[in-house]
Amino acid sequence: MFIQVIHGKTSHGDELQSLAETWRDESGVDAVGYLGGTYGVTGDGDFLGIVRFTSHDDAMANSARPETGAFAEKMSALMDGPVEFHDCDDVTTLLDGGSDDAGFVQVISGHTDDPERAKGMATDTGDLRAMRPEILGGTLALKPDGSFFQTVYFTDEDSARKGEAIEPPAEMREVLESMMSGATFYDLSNPWFTSR
Repeated sequence: MFIQVIHGKTSHGDELQSLAETWRDESGVDAVGYLGGTYGVTGDGDFLGIVRFTSHDDAMANSARPETGAFAEKMSALMDGPVEFHDCDDVTTLLDGGSDDAGFVQVISGHTDDPERAKGMATDTGDLRAMRPEILGGTLALKPDGSFFQTVYFTDEDSARKGEAIEPPAEMREVLESMMSGATFYDLSNPWFTSR
């Protein structure tokens, strides 16, 4: 899997949602390798788009389509400043991966000096499902320099907040503390999805 993360400031969340859904229904149906997207705007106006493709090549082929260029122009017009695009070829899924059933999504942006250990934590979940049933799944998307975007899908925000108080196992806690040091958390309380 390949993930492209789109990040920027916006005060036009509703219009961005409508635009993303229109792209899915009109242009996304012909996008080779397109798996779907998770989007949302934080309370501080940060827009995050986590767009999934089967491969880097399929994503780049989609980027070269005129329809995608037109969509990008419309999206840029709804942003309150520059937009960042982060291409992540190294993707690991947590539990069942992304879920369009999520009522709350948290995107964590940070850096790790030990990508393999971070990926191991994502795949070796142990009793996580029993300990944190509100976690539906997630993805860990890594860039070559160790920058990462972890997207976690929850049933709802209240359950996620309660789950945060549960102490993880010692080994997992050590990795989490290392990864989350200096990380930025983006809470998407009203996420929307464009999976097909």
